[in-house]
Amino acid sequence: MCFRMGALCPPHLDRASAVTYRVAMTQFDPAALLVSRSKTADEGAIIRMSQRARELRAKGADVVSMTLGEPDFDTPDNIQAAASEAMKKGFTHYSPVMGIPELRAALAHKLKHENGLDYAAGEIVLANGAKQAIANAMLSIIEAGDEVIMLAPFWVSYEITVRFCGGTPVVLHAGVEEGYKVPAHRIAAAITPRTKLIVLNSPSNPSGAVWSKAELEELAAVVRRHPQLMVMSDEIYEYIIFDGEMHSFGALPGMRERTITVNGFSKGFAMTGWRLGYAAAPEPIARAMARMQSAISAGANQFVQRAAIAALEGPRDSVQRMRQEYQLRRDMVQGGLNAIPGVRMGNIPATFYAFPDVSALLGKKAGNHVLDTTDALCDWLLDQHHVATVPGSAFGAPGSIRLSFACSEAEIGKAMARMQTGLGSLV
Repeated sequence: MCFRMGALCPPHLDRASAVTYRVAMTQFDPAALLVSRSKTADEGAIIRMSQRARELRAKGADVVSMTLGEPDFDTPDNIQAAASEAMKKGFTHYSPVMGIPELRAALAHKLKHENGLDYAAGEIVLANGAKQAIANAMLSIIEAGDEVIMLAPFWVSYEITVRFCGGTPVVLHAGVEEGYKVPAHRIAAAITPRTKLIVLNSPSNPSGAVWSKAELEELAAVVRRHPQLMVMSDEIYEYIIFDGEMHSFGALPGMRERTITVNGFSKGFAMTGWRLGYAAAPEPIARAMARMQSAISAGANQFVQRAAIAALEGPRDSVQRMRQEYQLRRDMVQGGLNAIPGVRMGNIPATFYAFPDVSALLGKKAGNHVLDTTDALCDWLLDQHHVATVPGSAFGAPGSIRLSFACSEAEIGKAMARMQTGLGSLV
């Protein structure tokens, strides 16, 4: 073999062929093969800030990371025990793509009795996380030329997935003064003949907003006027509500056939690493979603599905304790942020996120450094005060920042003290 010019040549080539081979290999650039779609598959600021926090910790810094939306609680014992028992019984093989019948039946019962949603088991599709359920749904109904209305602030993966499907995101913004909820009349004004889907997330990541029944009914009235239009309702934070009540959009009159309801076990049951989500939709869409999943991956982990039955049918004491703990943390974060001049905060009725408006602080100086964007502000908070947050630009709201309070009260106390000192020093 030859190693000239940095290329390893096959031994059977003659000299001329070896030269040609080496030239071709040295000119080859794998990056040149990447298509534009590969550049959209990036959760950007969330991953960047999380990684930077880990790097600083590795160097010995005492960093409080409030970046990732992951419960810091362990999965409840009864769920863990059910998974272990399922493995012992041999449930370690492939599962049906749509999910095991027992879990789909349990979910149909849950949706009917907890959410007022009347779906048959055959209209429910299990997925490897709610994120895959969202992708399955959009891949089934969105293609080039379709418009998808996105209500900012929104979870970053919605926009990425719309673009994957060739769709066009139509972003509508609502700030703290509107409770981070775009009113129905503005949604109605944005609908065109190409609008195919509205993405609704209540309770909301990143804002914690919860849509009231009256607000949902106003949206339903808009949807009824457009026969080509559906709503994807992401309800994964339904068990982490402090103020108000949970209302499922698909339970409103006439909305069952117009709604894809997405949910999962990650947040309420502290099962992020188990990767199990689901969607309920009219039968033709559910079948299409199953085909998408079959083509891309396979059925969700079978012993995890068995454990999910235990989660649904077992005691909810742990779920309630976690919600109560999040509420205590919510109160700490809300009080701490409200004490900082220039920070605007509404109430946080649900989830474990705070999404303060810090636009009044942009343009201020830290020493000689002008913090003119929330990206710059978040970098400065991490570098100088060792608090990791996420800029609102990741969620379609560049005037805000997101803090996840899925961390201990001790960590939250440190973060609030540091932010009050740091942000209070800006001039």
